[in-house]
Amino acid sequence: MQNRRNFLKWSAAGAALLSFNRSSLAASVSRQRKTGKATRPIVVSTWDFGIPANAAAWEILSKGGRALDAVEAGVKVPEADPNIQTIGLGGLPDRDGHVTLDACIMDEKGNAGSVGCLEHIVHAISVARLVMEKTPHVMLVADGALQFALDNGFQKQNLLTPASEKAWKEWLKKADYHPEINIENKTSGGATAFSPLRLPGNRYNHDTIGMLALDAQGNLSGACTTSGLAYKMHGRVGDSPILGAGLFVDNEVGAATSTGVGEANMRICGTHTVVELMRQGHSPEEACRMAVERVVKKDAAYAKSIQLGFLAINKQGEVGAWCLQQGFNYAVYSNEVSNKLIDGKSYF
Repeated sequence: MQNRRNFLKWSAAGAALLSFNRSSLAASVSRQRKTGKATRPIVVSTWDFGIPANAAAWEILSKGGRALDAVEAGVKVPEADPNIQTIGLGGLPDRDGHVTLDACIMDEKGNAGSVGCLEHIVHAISVARLVMEKTPHVMLVADGALQFALDNGFQKQNLLTPASEKAWKEWLKKADYHPEINIENKTSGGATAFSPLRLPGNRYNHDTIGMLALDAQGNLSGACTTSGLAYKMHGRVGDSPILGAGLFVDNEVGAATSTGVGEANMRICGTHTVVELMRQGHSPEEACRMAVERVVKKDAAYAKSIQLGFLAINKQGEVGAWCLQQGFNYAVYSNEVSNKLIDGKSYF
């Protein structure tokens, strides 16, 4: 009976991966079946800006480096890209014109650091890592986080780029504040600030970057960073810096991260839920799907009006994702899968 159960579990995992990428991912699962060895190193991250982020992380992982160093280096790439209006430099501001950043990082030992509502610092993830390594705390916020960053050598910088300032001023003409599915990205670029010229699933149709890595030593780490919902109320903090919501790592089991409307995620402690479901024996994809279903069960109408997705990896290097709406994708980089962008499955 146990053998049959194991066979069915592996078959389901293999079928899910095969549907995402019929060649490379399926071959990886097949090798795991035959050898019993984990796929490592491997790095995964949300959305198509995960491709360059993964490349930076892979530079470290491919040389035997630590997963923690890899995820920090990886997410710093979109943090510093002014053309990405949902992370770091160039992020769309809150309704008062402030670009505020949320980020967290977590290592294989359960150590973690985070910052919330941080202004004027490009690399919020690196500040979060110093909170982890230099303080007895897990989270610093707002002015306290900024002062800590400046005390540790970070340079103050205006994060509001001309493009993001223009979009904000267009928004001010109506100031219609109600979160829609990725409304902040529908305002990016184009002839007018509200021209929805971007197709679902590209880099203009999402917010957070979450990254998870399993290194050659078999250790997991994760990072998550964002400028949050555009035109949010000043002082709003989303799920990205919250352990168990935006990110959770348990080195015995696996790791998970999220993207989308943080309020829905925080209400179910989504990434902690995903990791605990993996602990019970569910594959990463199954665990992500079950977490999404909890959101729908609580309020189906609300769930249909927002986007929320989860991405997970277990200790064997299996990867899975699930989201509320179509359009979510994630990037995978390993020896078997050379930085591929994969479409996540959705509830609706």
